Amino acid sequence: MTEKITVLVADDHPLIRNGLTSALGAESDVEVIGEARDGREAINKTLETQPDVVVMDIFMPGCSGLEALVAIKEKLPNARVLILTISERESDLLQAMKFGAQGYILKTATITEVVDAVRKVAAGQAPLSPSVATRLVAEFRKTRDETRLSSRETEVLQLLGEGLTSTEIASRLFISESTVRTYLFRLLEKLQLRNRAEVVAYAIRNCLIDKPLP
Repeated sequence: MTEKITVLVADDHPLIRNGLTSALGAESDVEVIGEARDGREAINKTLETQPDVVVMDIFMPGCSGLEALVAIKEKLPNARVLILTISERESDLLQAMKFGAQGYILKTATITEVVDAVRKVAAGQAPLSPSVATRLVAEFRKTRDETRLSSRETEVLQLLGEGLTSTEIASRLFISESTVRTYLFRLLEKLQLRNRAEVVAYAIRNCLIDKPLP
């Protein structure tokens, strides 16, 4: 006999919590082993019962679902959390993904969709509501576009990787040293690096040069 998917339901609204518990418990392959009324209780019960999937709201009193998510993942890195929320805000979505949520489903979903999402999370997949998936793809494209380097930025990156100083780069490209510094600042921002040494290492690591000069 196949083992059931154990689930913890965390939501501060009794009607929603009880409804989810009843609906999920009615499935032959799912067993609800606990409920939580807020984030703090969700943390404690997750650590105590270690369910296969935690279905959790974001907006809960005292300790939010996102705060609970961070605490749970710190203690149980392999815990699988499915966010079930009314929030379509990009900030909530991106934070949930950043903090380690396996899925993000809106409360406009049908119970069938929620049950399917629970099964997918238990199987290691990452279910998203359609509108949420669209927002995530848009954010990914935006980030990708922001990190795309111009031809001159690429030239400066290559020369930095070859070990040239700002003065030497300015002479090579027929621009001022202040302009070189401006390009360096842009590279630090776009590539999310902290200093010149990391820029040089990035150039070498990404094969933008043959080898650094001694």
